[in-house]
Amino acid sequence: RRSLRRPARRKNKKSLLPQRGKALLRDAAKILGGNTLRKRGFEIIKAYEAAGLSLPQRKTAASAGYDLAAAKDCLLPCGKVTIVPTGLKAYMQKDEYLGLHIRSGISLKHQLMLVNAQGIIDADYYDNEENEGHIMAAILNLGAADFRVEKGMRIAQGIFYKYLVADDDEAGAGEVRTGGFGSTGKR
Repeated sequence: RRSLRRPARRKNKKSLLPQRGKALLRDAAKILGGNTLRKRGFEIIKAYEAAGLSLPQRKTAASAGYDLAAAKDCLLPCGKVTIVPTGLKAYMQKDEYLGLHIRSGISLKHQLMLVNAQGIIDADYYDNEENEGHIMAAILNLGAADFRVEKGMRIAQGIFYKYLVADDDEAGAGEVRTGGFGSTGKR
């Protein structure tokens, strides 16, 4: 006959997960190339921790983009490209990227655009060795006059996207990003 009794319960009901779980999950995330504790978001990079920056926010419940602001004052000379720092980095899942778009208002009013139309921030750009994953906007001033960007001015929007890969895709098998801004185009 089978016993109908339930197995004895452990006297110590505390799980080991709360004690060691977060560290184990963090280590697993590094090994698997993803982030098992957090899904996506923004952090301030070390060089700008004391600069009084705010993390990006969506302005309405239906807004797709998170407004990114300039981390310092910058002059955008007419006809030139200027790299504007945000002081931020973004974390996300390994099958996602952050699309960086110029804000429509600043674009139309001042004839500004991202030089590459849309910036692509890959998941493995986060915490890279070269620049900690610093998100920077390469802005081209098409206007007739120089334009001054002031610290805190919202210059771009970041939108998180999922992406798909082709059958038999082996990109990056065993490779780890070592560079920062524009590093994957150097090979």
